[in-house]
Amino acid sequence: MEIRPHRIIKRKITKEIKVGKLTVGGKAPISVQSMTNTLTTDVKETINQIHDLEEAGVDIVRVSCPDEKSTKALKEIISEVSVPIVADIHFHYKRAIEAAEMGASCLRINPGNIGTNQRVLEVIKAAKNNNCSIRIGVNAGSLDRSLLEKYKEPCPEALVESAQQNIKLLEDNDFFNFKISVKSSDIFLTVKAYRKLSNICNYPLHLGVTEAGGLFTGSIKSSIGIGQLLMEGIGDTIRVSLSSDPVDEVKAGFEILKSLGIRSRGVNIISCPSCARQAFPVIETVKILEEKLAHIKKPINISIIGCVVNGPGEAAQTEIGLTGGGQDNNLLYLSGIPHTKIPSSEIIDKVVKLVEEKTKEQK
Repeated sequence: MEIRPHRIIKRKITKEIKVGKLTVGGKAPISVQSMTNTLTTDVKETINQIHDLEEAGVDIVRVSCPDEKSTKALKEIISEVSVPIVADIHFHYKRAIEAAEMGASCLRINPGNIGTNQRVLEVIKAAKNNNCSIRIGVNAGSLDRSLLEKYKEPCPEALVESAQQNIKLLEDNDFFNFKISVKSSDIFLTVKAYRKLSNICNYPLHLGVTEAGGLFTGSIKSSIGIGQLLMEGIGDTIRVSLSSDPVDEVKAGFEILKSLGIRSRGVNIISCPSCARQAFPVIETVKILEEKLAHIKKPINISIIGCVVNGPGEAAQTEIGLTGGGQDNNLLYLSGIPHTKIPSSEIIDKVVKLVEEKTKEQK
């Protein structure tokens, strides 16, 4: 589909860093992250979940390391997966050192609860020695006490000042392979903090609305917050934080990028909400198609429209288009050109077959 001028997002070009073999920042594609919710010590289940995330297209996976057994488990986990693994560290700096030694590609540390500057320095040293990147993960729910006393409550200025303090600490110790996040569960606070941070630094930013909620509400909140920043050219890697299956986070992340024309993966179905004019059951048809086409990884646009009001126009913009027609004469389009009429009973099988054939051609 042709990209119109008003759809082009002018992305800020940030410093490139390495998370394992993956480049983050600069002109690299915006990466999609998720996090395991298994016990890290349950190595088999954690590996299986990461494999599910890899199948969904994830670029980076974060794994929680609350204790020494968890960090020791990282070595086997990392050996069995292909994506870079970020060790999620809170409260105990020694877990970060252990994780770096076990092969983690990145250490996520929260400045508000990692401890003294000296402890952070120990983490930097471990990261340097093991070719490991760092994410400065500032969170409104766990700001340093001194900042809370200064600002009285979490606010954009407090989040950004926390980030600045830790940027300086890393830079003063000759460490530059890091990215930053300034998250909150409040959309307004999150967006304002990222805007401020983007204006004053050139390091790659990891976007997210933290603790966004369940699948439905969390996806909406994240789409508003992350989407708004991406449209302004801010952001190099994203995570949609959901109280749901981590695979849903990856799917939601790609949907946000797909909706903005930033990055495409899988089938993009353009469909109408249906009404009394529909010539076939649109809602049920789309639901079944989404399930049957979930395995498709190559990007492809299809339109499923119930009547001729918008059907032909949408079909002209997609590789495969279907417009509902009277007397069971639904019209199938290929690349915007009318192809054949098909009865409602054959829509699903025909569309699935065409999508699979077309995506096979793209390989």
